[in-house]
Amino acid sequence: MKAAWWAAVAAFSRPVLVLPVLAPAVLALSVLALPVPAVASGVIDNVNGIALDADGRILRFRALTIDDEGKVEALLPDRYQEPEQPRPKKRRKNEPEPALPKRLAFKLDAGGKTLIPGLIDAHGHVMGYGLSLITLDLSDTRSLAEAQAKIRAYAAAGTGRKWIIGTGWNQEAWGLGRFPTAAELDAAVSDIPVWLERVDGHAGWANSLAIKAAAVTAATKAPAGGRIEMAGGKPAGVFVDKAMELVTRVVPPPAPKDRDIALEKAQQALLRQGITGIADMGTSIEDWQAFRRSADRGALRVRIMSYALGLDNMVLIAGPEPTPWLYDDHLRMGGIKLILDGALGSRGAWLKADYADAPGQRGLPMIPSTPLRNVMSRAAMDNFQIAVHAIGDAANSEILDAIQELSETYKGDRRWRIEHAQIVDPAELPRFGRFGIIASMQPVHQTSDWRMATARLGDARLKGAYAWKAMLDNRVPLAFGSDVPVESPNPFAGIAAAMSREDATGQPAGGWMPEQRVSFTAALDGFTRQAAYAGFAETRFGSLIPGQRADFLLIDRDISAASANDIRATQVLETWIGGKRVYVKGQ
Repeated sequence: MKAAWWAAVAAFSRPVLVLPVLAPAVLALSVLALPVPAVASGVIDNVNGIALDADGRILRFRALTIDDEGKVEALLPDRYQEPEQPRPKKRRKNEPEPALPKRLAFKLDAGGKTLIPGLIDAHGHVMGYGLSLITLDLSDTRSLAEAQAKIRAYAAAGTGRKWIIGTGWNQEAWGLGRFPTAAELDAAVSDIPVWLERVDGHAGWANSLAIKAAAVTAATKAPAGGRIEMAGGKPAGVFVDKAMELVTRVVPPPAPKDRDIALEKAQQALLRQGITGIADMGTSIEDWQAFRRSADRGALRVRIMSYALGLDNMVLIAGPEPTPWLYDDHLRMGGIKLILDGALGSRGAWLKADYADAPGQRGLPMIPSTPLRNVMSRAAMDNFQIAVHAIGDAANSEILDAIQELSETYKGDRRWRIEHAQIVDPAELPRFGRFGIIASMQPVHQTSDWRMATARLGDARLKGAYAWKAMLDNRVPLAFGSDVPVESPNPFAGIAAAMSREDATGQPAGGWMPEQRVSFTAALDGFTRQAAYAGFAETRFGSLIPGQRADFLLIDRDISAASANDIRATQVLETWIGGKRVYVKGQ
């Protein structure tokens, strides 16, 4: 997802009510009958425990003990047994008192519920998600007319706004067969500027006032890596990839208090869905400061592995090297995020051959070859991890070439990340298994995109599309995520999609390219151990290995014995982070 737009979400002209933000301990204590101290040893007993060992194999256990630092002490194969107190005995003179068995500060009988590691989203946009929760969301609209009605109602309910900002529109879901126009947006709202981002973040829809405010005219040229959709020789209303900046530069940015509200909203939503950690792909300085403000007041519960939005933010935030882990492993900037091409939905993904449904178009390369290598080299020189967005087969080929070249200079454990890796030339799939590359992929994209991908490319060019099993066969670490807010962050939908290659309605029956399905174990691994490994966090959290942070979920079913469809319906009953209960369903 293109993160730059989120730096230009409008601040409301009316005062914004700042929501109360509670520290993790307060959140836990406010919903518990059983008191749990902020940090204290304890045991979660009587569970159907499912975890992964250091090699990604399933472990079963009945109880989990937590030490005084909120870390996993042990996974017990049987129910917890209280240690016996030693019988008093006579001591010789000056003989020290015998050590007493450790006493637990709390003990929870989970009633046989299933306990799994906290799930990690290996690719998301935290602030983008939060801002989408406090602005206009069109992701549930299924036609242009429905979107226009929702935009009109939103404008009527919020008089006094200087701009209307939103996201989530998708001309493919509307069955439109083309991009919407400024005139169609004017039909909903014409008296104030409107800027709405496409669901994938790689195109924006503006009304006439927004285009006028941006001083975009028929003579305006699209920047390299961007496209202005034209009609009758004039801007038609949609701006693709780099061309979005022509409008976003005049959109009022959100105030810090808006970012704080957005971050808290995002955290609450992530915790409800069982996400205890997330890789934030494209952190700006404004985002980072919001993360720090939240952590400073004890309100940052979700663990954030941060990747800077480009070189300037990397240097401004982290300086000469990745930051240390901060706030008890809740925040670290360890890498940089680069965007090499656009997305399939807006035909910005960079392809080796023309789009099947748009002859003459091959997408938009966003960074020329030499500058790409220069920026990667600059980041690698200071030991930052590099994550590059590549969707089309030409983009994936280009980043594979760049990694191969830079690997000759930058040795060691680099864990080069390719984000999305959606359309890959089948002949190049084995190259992912070299140089320590991590494939950071999003299963829910496949279930959302399969019809569109077929239209964009044709059947003959899809052999390397969304190829999860092929990545594993080539010994590529496979980290799974959602790309939230492009998709729902629900990790159980992601696990189900990885296993079935079917969407929520069971389509296509039997799965799209079913040979690329993965097992339950591999799917869970992608959302836990491998997602942590992808962010250099595998020794700190992700697998419930003793010594790691005690981040885990209690859920309403045994997902190891459920069908993919049943896994999709999983409900999170409780979320624990660092041995502290931070969410309880219904409370």
